[in-house]
Amino acid sequence: MPAGTLYRGREGMWSWVAHRVTGVLIFFFLFVHVLDTALVRVSPEDYDKVVATYKTPIVGLLEYGLVAAILFHALNGLRVIAVDFWSKGPRYQKQMLWSVVGLWVVLMIGAIYPVLGHAARVLFGS
Repeated sequence: MPAGTLYRGREGMWSWVAHRVTGVLIFFFLFVHVLDTALVRVSPEDYDKVVATYKTPIVGLLEYGLVAAILFHALNGLRVIAVDFWSKGPRYQKQMLWSVVGLWVVLMIGAIYPVLGHAARVLFGS
Protein backbone atom coordinates (compact mmCIF):
# COMPACT_ATOMS: atom_id res chain seq x y z
CA MET A 1 0.00 0.00 0.00
CA PRO A 2 1.55 3.34 -1.01
CA ALA A 3 2.24 5.92 1.67
CA GLY A 4 -0.73 8.20 2.27
CA THR A 5 -3.30 5.71 1.00
CA LEU A 6 -5.12 5.56 4.33
CA TYR A 7 -5.74 9.30 4.56
CA ARG A 8 -6.38 10.15 0.93
CA GLY A 9 -9.08 12.77 0.35
CA ARG A 10 -10.79 15.32 2.56
CA GLU A 11 -12.65 12.71 4.63
CA GLY A 12 -9.43 10.83 5.31
CA MET A 13 -7.67 13.98 6.45
CA TRP A 14 -10.45 14.84 8.88
CA SER A 15 -10.61 11.29 10.22
CA TRP A 16 -6.84 11.48 10.81
CA VAL A 17 -7.22 14.79 12.68
CA ALA A 18 -10.22 13.54 14.69
CA HIS A 19 -8.39 10.34 15.63
CA ARG A 20 -5.41 12.31 16.96
CA VAL A 21 -7.54 14.92 18.76
CA THR A 22 -9.72 12.28 20.44
CA GLY A 23 -6.59 10.37 21.46
CA VAL A 24 -5.13 13.48 23.13
CA LEU A 25 -8.45 14.25 24.86
CA ILE A 26 -8.68 10.70 26.19
CA PHE A 27 -5.08 10.88 27.42
CA PHE A 28 -5.83 14.19 29.19
CA PHE A 29 -8.90 12.66 30.85
CA LEU A 30 -6.91 9.65 32.04
CA PHE A 31 -4.20 11.94 33.43
CA VAL A 32 -6.75 14.00 35.39
CA HIS A 33 -8.55 10.84 36.52
CA VAL A 34 -5.34 9.35 37.93
CA LEU A 35 -4.61 12.61 39.76
CA ASP A 36 -8.07 12.95 41.29
CA THR A 37 -8.11 9.29 42.32
CA ALA A 38 -4.70 9.69 43.95
CA LEU A 39 -6.14 12.58 45.95
CA VAL A 40 -8.10 10.10 48.10
CA ARG A 41 -4.86 8.99 49.79
CA VAL A 42 -3.67 12.55 50.39
CA SER A 43 -6.90 14.17 51.54
CA PRO A 44 -10.17 12.21 51.58
CA GLU A 45 -12.10 15.42 52.31
CA ASP A 46 -10.71 17.16 49.22
CA TYR A 47 -11.37 14.02 47.19
CA ASP A 48 -15.03 14.12 48.28
CA LYS A 49 -15.24 17.79 47.22
CA VAL A 50 -13.78 17.01 43.80
CA VAL A 51 -16.15 14.07 43.32
CA ALA A 52 -19.09 16.31 44.30
CA THR A 53 -18.21 18.67 41.44
CA TYR A 54 -18.52 15.73 39.05
CA LYS A 55 -22.26 15.61 39.70
CA THR A 56 -22.88 19.02 38.10
CA PRO A 57 -24.64 19.41 34.72
CA ILE A 58 -21.52 20.96 33.15
CA VAL A 59 -19.49 17.88 34.00
CA GLY A 60 -22.36 15.78 32.64
CA LEU A 61 -21.87 17.49 29.28
CA LEU A 62 -18.14 16.89 29.53
CA GLU A 63 -18.84 13.20 30.23
CA TYR A 64 -20.96 13.05 27.09
CA GLY A 65 -18.03 14.57 25.19
CA LEU A 66 -15.74 11.96 26.71
CA VAL A 67 -18.08 9.18 25.58
CA ALA A 68 -18.12 10.74 22.10
CA ALA A 69 -14.32 10.89 21.98
CA ILE A 70 -13.79 7.33 23.23
CA LEU A 71 -16.44 5.90 20.95
CA PHE A 72 -15.15 7.66 17.83
CA HIS A 73 -11.54 6.81 18.65
CA ALA A 74 -12.40 3.14 19.15
CA LEU A 75 -14.56 2.79 16.04
CA ASN A 76 -12.11 4.68 13.84
CA GLY A 77 -9.27 2.63 15.28
CA LEU A 78 -11.04 -0.54 14.16
CA ARG A 79 -11.41 1.02 10.71
CA VAL A 80 -7.69 1.83 10.62
CA ILE A 81 -6.89 -1.77 11.58
CA ALA A 82 -9.18 -3.03 8.81
CA VAL A 83 -7.51 -0.76 6.25
CA ASP A 84 -4.06 -1.88 7.39
CA PHE A 85 -4.64 -5.61 7.67
CA TRP A 86 -7.48 -6.44 5.25
CA SER A 87 -6.29 -6.73 1.68
CA LYS A 88 -9.42 -4.93 0.40
CA GLY A 89 -9.33 -2.35 3.19
CA PRO A 90 -7.83 0.54 1.19
CA ARG A 91 -10.45 0.05 -1.51
CA TYR A 92 -13.32 0.37 0.99
CA GLN A 93 -11.83 2.91 3.39
CA LYS A 94 -14.26 5.70 2.47
CA GLN A 95 -17.31 3.43 2.91
CA MET A 96 -15.89 2.18 6.21
CA LEU A 97 -15.36 5.77 7.38
CA TRP A 98 -18.98 6.68 6.65
CA SER A 99 -20.08 3.47 8.38
CA VAL A 100 -18.04 4.47 11.43
CA VAL A 101 -19.60 7.94 11.43
CA GLY A 102 -23.12 6.52 11.03
CA LEU A 103 -22.66 3.96 13.80
CA TRP A 104 -21.08 6.64 16.01
CA VAL A 105 -24.09 8.95 15.52
CA VAL A 106 -26.57 6.16 16.31
CA LEU A 107 -24.66 5.15 19.45
CA MET A 108 -24.28 8.77 20.58
CA ILE A 109 -28.03 9.29 20.23
CA GLY A 110 -28.51 6.16 22.34
CA ALA A 111 -26.10 7.53 24.96
CA ILE A 112 -27.97 10.80 25.48
CA TYR A 113 -30.27 9.62 28.26
CA PRO A 114 -27.87 7.32 30.13
CA VAL A 115 -25.12 9.94 30.18
CA LEU A 116 -27.09 13.20 30.35
CA GLY A 117 -30.13 11.97 32.30
CA HIS A 118 -28.77 13.11 35.67
CA ALA A 119 -27.85 16.56 34.30
CA ALA A 120 -31.33 16.95 32.81
CA ARG A 121 -32.97 16.01 36.12
CA VAL A 122 -30.78 18.52 37.99
CA LEU A 123 -31.56 21.30 35.52
CA PHE A 124 -35.25 20.60 34.86
CA GLY A 125 -36.40 18.52 37.82
CA SER A 126 -37.44 14.90 37.82
